[in-house]
Amino acid sequence: MQQKPPTATIAAANHAHREDLPFTDTRDFEDADRGFLGALQPGVVTAADGRVVWDNDSYGFLDGEAPDSVHPSLWRQSQLCAKQGLYEVVRASGATGDDAPGIYQVRGLDLSNISFIEGDTGIIVIDPLVSTETAAAALALYRTHRGDRPVVAVIYTHSHVDHFGGVLGVTSQAEVDAGKVAIIAPEGFTEHAVQENVYAGTAMARRASYMYGAVLARGAQGQVGCGLGQYPSLGEVALIVPTVDIKRTGETHVVDGVDIEFQMAPGTEAPAEMHFYFPKFRALCMAENATHNLHNLLTLRGALVRDPHGWAGYLTEAIDTFTDRTDVVFASHHWPTWGRDNIVEYLSLQRDLYAYLHDQTLRQLNQGFTGIEIAENFQMPPALEKAWHTHGYYGSVSHNVKAVYQRYMGWFDGNPGRLWQHPPQALGPRYVAAIGGIDRVVELAKDAFDDGDYRWAATLLDHAIFTDENHQGARELYGDTLEQLAYGAENAVWRNFFLSGATELRDGSFGTPTQTTSPSLMSQLTPEQIFDTLAININGPRAWDLDLTIDVRFVDTATDYRLTLRNGVLVHRKIANPASEATATVTFASKLRLLAFAAGDRDSPGVQFTGDAAALPTLLGVVDRPDPGFAIITP
Repeated sequence: MQQKPPTATIAAANHAHREDLPFTDTRDFEDADRGFLGALQPGVVTAADGRVVWDNDSYGFLDGEAPDSVHPSLWRQSQLCAKQGLYEVVRASGATGDDAPGIYQVRGLDLSNISFIEGDTGIIVIDPLVSTETAAAALALYRTHRGDRPVVAVIYTHSHVDHFGGVLGVTSQAEVDAGKVAIIAPEGFTEHAVQENVYAGTAMARRASYMYGAVLARGAQGQVGCGLGQYPSLGEVALIVPTVDIKRTGETHVVDGVDIEFQMAPGTEAPAEMHFYFPKFRALCMAENATHNLHNLLTLRGALVRDPHGWAGYLTEAIDTFTDRTDVVFASHHWPTWGRDNIVEYLSLQRDLYAYLHDQTLRQLNQGFTGIEIAENFQMPPALEKAWHTHGYYGSVSHNVKAVYQRYMGWFDGNPGRLWQHPPQALGPRYVAAIGGIDRVVELAKDAFDDGDYRWAATLLDHAIFTDENHQGARELYGDTLEQLAYGAENAVWRNFFLSGATELRDGSFGTPTQTTSPSLMSQLTPEQIFDTLAININGPRAWDLDLTIDVRFVDTATDYRLTLRNGVLVHRKIANPASEATATVTFASKLRLLAFAAGDRDSPGVQFTGDAAALPTLLGVVDRPDPGFAIITP
């Protein structure tokens, strides 16, 4: 169904933003262009089968003044994020000449940046993007300009997939096993990387399809980016587990002649995250804890609520520890900041951003305000409003304030009338009936739309759709309403959510375009995590009457586990001496053979049964398959 242009209400609001925002401050454009060496031409990356996994050229429309269909601040951010190529960040302190070692970044070839640190014999890679294909393209671009230096180490700054998924594009498991390449990560990295992408991975990936807008058309009335970058690439996701775990702040390592000083920052933007400093280059990497936007305290795709108080504390520690000896700060998204005074100002404002959100939300909740009330009335200080890098292109003040409230107070706001509300499919018909029927609801929503009150129109139409999802008038008006909300959003993620909802109302579900539970990632699950994953997916009601005890032995590690399924609950524990009372004993050659068996391969070698051979298939028979296409905007 055809998109609609912005209404006069949205056009006027976006024109007003052009007047009240500091567009004369162009330093970010200068910094984003600094050190440019060359771009990938064309800016398209394909998989082995010819499928396009990355297309930066599709953002060629991001030129000139912002159109009325895009918030001008978001348009500016998208222009910056769409810059693509290899950039020199810094040379070694005091070094001169083209052969002097330096730090280089490739930006604009994925959602995140990949960085290259030149050592004595090769390069250290920081955060190898989302996909094998984009990481390989970035490495090739680097080598085109800096020579065919071997990769000697890979550093994962934290446990999100856009910072490790492309590792096979820069090295291989064989090179790591041979000791040629070290994989360095913060303690707890593998556990959190696997948990986030597997335990709730299907639901997160489905909601991420709304968040990043990967299936939306690129253009002034479509997807313009996601604030943190443009979108995650759609290639092969893999994982090589770390060979070196960083465990404490102040820990130092020498890698290929390069000294690295680490600062732990767990529980900030990711559960396992770290910053690190390179004395040779007077350069500080801030991972994803200081980027050119307000980040998420609770990402709309879903995650654990993050700790803004701790986040601010680690930024203070970084300022105090590193800035007196730092000439440049860079991160795994966006562009660097150069010069001590600029660095201190930048990191201090980023620190104040998260501290203010935390402290002021707590102040107001202790005065009795609810999360939604605090979010509606929250005001940022003038200095934070004026700085471009504190704007909510990715996280928003509104949903971050609600996240802080949730972290401390949970989902319930204390009002007993909201303690046991009907779910949407029961609530919608009741509201619609009380208002006078679905046609009357649509009529009122049309009045709200014409008045420019799109938020109220969306609320009314949400109830209408959950009463009759096939009501054509409601679907059409709801799509138009979400579209206008998108056109007025400074936050790219909000824009993508609104446009994705409009798209599914008009064209049906687009499912989940990005799958992060790749075979490589699944292979890194520990046996305990495999059993946890099975437990999460047990269909409780179907399993109520089952009473199974199954011993599982892995030959390669000589470890034994006991699984019990009772009352719909699967419990696992490691055991030293398997006993005879088990319903069955199943011996697997390895955990990979268990994964294959669970996926349906029952005939290949590597499995032996003692006792009831049907016990494990019976257990697996009550394991549900996640639904990557579940409904979001409709019942």
